Amino acid sequence: MDAVLHHYNLKTLFPVEWPQDKDHSESSDDEDIHLHSKGQRKRQSKQKQLKVLNRASSDRRSVPGAEKGSDGVETLVQRDEPDPLGAVDSVVRALKSKGLPVDENAKLRNRFLLTSTTFSPALYLSQVHSTASIQSLQTGAEYLSRSIDQKSASLKVLVESNFEMFVRAKSVIDTVYEEMKQTSSQAARNSQAQAHTRQTSRGSFITHARGVSGGGSSSIAVNGKTEPRHKNALTKEDEYGVSGVKSHLIEAATKADEIWGPALGGREREEGLKSILSSLDKYKGIYEVGGTIADCIKRKDYENLVEEYARARNCWEDANKLSQRLSNSQEPLSDLEVHQIIVSGKMWIDVEEQIEGFKRDVWRRLAGVQPTLRSTNPSAGQQSEEHMELISILLELGVSDNPIWVWLLSRYDHLRNKINGSAERLKVEIEIFRRRLTNKPKPAPQVIAAHLRAAGFTGTSGRTAALDSLEVIEFWEAVYSSVNTLLASQGGILGEVIDFWETTEAFIEGKHQRALPVGINGESQKHHRLSTDGVRDLKNGGMELVNMLRDHVYSFFTDAPIEDISLLVSPMPQTPDTPRTGNSLALGGSADARRRLDPTNIPPLSPKVGEAWEGYAFWPPHANSLSSVRYLSRILILVGTAASELAALSSIGSANGAVEKLRAFVSGIRERCVGAACAAWLKDAEVCRVLEDWTRSLEKRDMTKMPRHFMGFEGAVLAGMQKMLFISEAKTKNGSQQVVLPPPPKLLTLVNKSFVSSLYKALSGMVSNAQKKVLPTDNEWGPEINSATGAVINMAPTMMTAHSVNALDSDVRMILTLANLNVLRHSVVPALIKMFEELFSIQLTEESKTVMGALTQVDSRLFEAYIRLPVQKLTRFIQDGIGDPNWTPQPNQRPLKVRPYIYSVLLLMVRVHTQVSTTAASLTFEVLSYLLEQCSFQLLDALRRKSRMGFEGLIQATLDIEFMSQTLSLYTKPKAADLQAQIYTALDKGTDDESRKKLKDALPEMNKALKSLREASKAEFACFKKEKRPEKRNP
Repeated sequence: MDAVLHHYNLKTLFPVEWPQDKDHSESSDDEDIHLHSKGQRKRQSKQKQLKVLNRASSDRRSVPGAEKGSDGVETLVQRDEPDPLGAVDSVVRALKSKGLPVDENAKLRNRFLLTSTTFSPALYLSQVHSTASIQSLQTGAEYLSRSIDQKSASLKVLVESNFEMFVRAKSVIDTVYEEMKQTSSQAARNSQAQAHTRQTSRGSFITHARGVSGGGSSSIAVNGKTEPRHKNALTKEDEYGVSGVKSHLIEAATKADEIWGPALGGREREEGLKSILSSLDKYKGIYEVGGTIADCIKRKDYENLVEEYARARNCWEDANKLSQRLSNSQEPLSDLEVHQIIVSGKMWIDVEEQIEGFKRDVWRRLAGVQPTLRSTNPSAGQQSEEHMELISILLELGVSDNPIWVWLLSRYDHLRNKINGSAERLKVEIEIFRRRLTNKPKPAPQVIAAHLRAAGFTGTSGRTAALDSLEVIEFWEAVYSSVNTLLASQGGILGEVIDFWETTEAFIEGKHQRALPVGINGESQKHHRLSTDGVRDLKNGGMELVNMLRDHVYSFFTDAPIEDISLLVSPMPQTPDTPRTGNSLALGGSADARRRLDPTNIPPLSPKVGEAWEGYAFWPPHANSLSSVRYLSRILILVGTAASELAALSSIGSANGAVEKLRAFVSGIRERCVGAACAAWLKDAEVCRVLEDWTRSLEKRDMTKMPRHFMGFEGAVLAGMQKMLFISEAKTKNGSQQVVLPPPPKLLTLVNKSFVSSLYKALSGMVSNAQKKVLPTDNEWGPEINSATGAVINMAPTMMTAHSVNALDSDVRMILTLANLNVLRHSVVPALIKMFEELFSIQLTEESKTVMGALTQVDSRLFEAYIRLPVQKLTRFIQDGIGDPNWTPQPNQRPLKVRPYIYSVLLLMVRVHTQVSTTAASLTFEVLSYLLEQCSFQLLDALRRKSRMGFEGLIQATLDIEFMSQTLSLYTKPKAADLQAQIYTALDKGTDDESRKKLKDALPEMNKALKSLREASKAEFACFKKEKRPEKRNP
């Protein structure tokens, strides 16, 4: 039965309809001849049907096992064939055993069949003989060679046995081809009729039957005659006989497209649109993902962005899994599945492109974002969390690099550049300011003293404008602001370094990672932990930042002023990484012209004149000690607080030698600052003499304002020195190691010596003020300071006021200086010594004795300098008066009056009394008592020079001595009384017994004379009497 089905090409023995593939079968030569009668057509139809069924047995192209083409006609390719190498009987069966769908896929099957034109030897061997050995392949090759030799031998026998037939067939074929090629269809028929062995082929008949009207334009020679060549001739120029038909077919196709094209195209478009709409409805979410992600990026809606990205990734993964599953199973894809894969792939490409661009932008922002401390920026709270938000986004989206590490590294680079750039720039700016101050004229001592007087006014109110000149105060403010920019824990670079340390430690310990996402499917979980090498590098980098900041500040205070200031001449262009400070003084960036560098007017190097401030970069030229201790103490508080803040960090506290370096850092800067302040202190002590403005003190009119000014100046310096040495106001954290150590003995000794030296210099200046010769045109004590504005004004009076004294009178200056020294010796200096001992916890026993001894000596020398001239006059009066020959009365002439020299002495003492009492009343007793002592001494000396005196001389001497002693009895000291006793003893030794007896008898009369003399001179010497206090009246 199978043979019947195969013979007639049927699928079943009971077909119900005519096979459609038989409608397209080719007709025989007889079918192409037109039938003229109706009966013939019917008979021919029945014969045709049977012939079609029987064609499989008679068609020369039928091959056993051949398959059909797309048009239903059998081809020469068999459905199956044995293995050419002889290994298997059926190639198809072998392929099916390996799972290849060769039954359903004809194209795939043909690549394994030797009779097919698409046969692939490589594919055949890789599938059919994939497990074959070399020996089996060699055996198969021998088998193939034998098969080829057998077929060649069969063909050779066939040709040899039918050689004449092959020759005749070849001749006929060549003749027919030549006729078809060279002549028209009619010439070809005539040529065929005349041939001896004519066997018209089916192809030549069809060629003649399909001739197209229209002559060719060329002619050829056939049998000696020239005939025109037909346009359907088999020539290359006529496209081998089809050019005529082709032109008509092209025209017909064009007309068909014009008529039916719109209708057919519209239907196709309708089907396409329906397919697209259904696809859009089903995969609407996939189409919208790209636009939604772009909108989220534009609106900075990062939460929805991550959700949409996860959704897009899930869609892509689903499509990828579908593709992998179908690829592994070799199953055909449906249209929806193909569309899903294509749409998902295109969507994912678009999403990936947007996300990658967004990631690059986030990476760039993350590398540039730097947290701002809350104390300097109200919105810093939001900015400080921006890096966490960016890190979270990157972790959500998934990245290969660790965003935590990248941000910490960028933060480290930013801080390193900022520290270096800020420190170097601040040094240059301070040096420019310092050079400009150096080139200014040196302030006069009066101007310095005017600022020193302001210590008493600014000590309680806190005003600093009057402590020094405006330029110096601005310089100090610039230095303090620069150090604050570097070392402030709130708003300074130090605060950023500490914040970096704390943030780094939080990431190392995993505290910050608790709030960070792990990404899609936990892909970013690996970025939550920093590597061991990364942790080590971060700790080393943090320590490097601390050391760098410490070294820059330390070098600024300990190194000499820099010489290269080219940094501001050619500044680098501003970039996002360029560090900027709060008080950056870039070219043209500051409103103060003194703090800007003009490239055409670069300040020269400071000239070396031997000043102490030349070796200090932070010390403004010509600055006094008041402004120095005020600002240096504040700077040291910053330094101490910064060192304590750093020591409180756990990483530094545990680092080897880090705390010792911080201690050395504080101690070194403190030593330099104390040295500068002590040098300024001694320099100011040299001009302390001009603190004297020769105006009376409001509290006590017996002295000037000098003691008060000196007390305020020394007290302010001592208080500032105490803050500098102990840095007690530096803030420390609980549990941190102590880095601000007590001052070493070296610094305490330096301050002690400076204190004592300042006292000596001030005392020396006061004596110089008192003894200095002043011309009427001099205005040495004129300048005064305005404590409110700090400006120096001229207070030289043109008229004497209630609080002013005649500073041109040296006696007045010496009296007031003596009064000031008395106050210094008894109150000011002891108070300063006690203050020093309390501030520095040092007992100045020896120094106190030395200072007090020096004060006594200075007071004695100045007192002697003042009293020298009156004593000289008194000595001359007494010596000349007693040495006068007329001093002794005539014999038997009882004297009743004192000699004139006594009145001269008393009048001189009246003038001294008037001068002292009106200038410094507290010194009146001391001065007059000393003069009385000197008078007594001179009287004793002059009377001793008398050889012997009679009764009259004894009476005269007694009258003179008693009158002067009684008149000046208020100022008599024990020494003066002792000298008077010595005078009477000397008088007693210079007389005889008779004179003594007479003197005794004359005493009543002499006392009466003395009383009358004193009554007579009562008005003249009333100043020597004790003032009576007014009695209080009862109400």
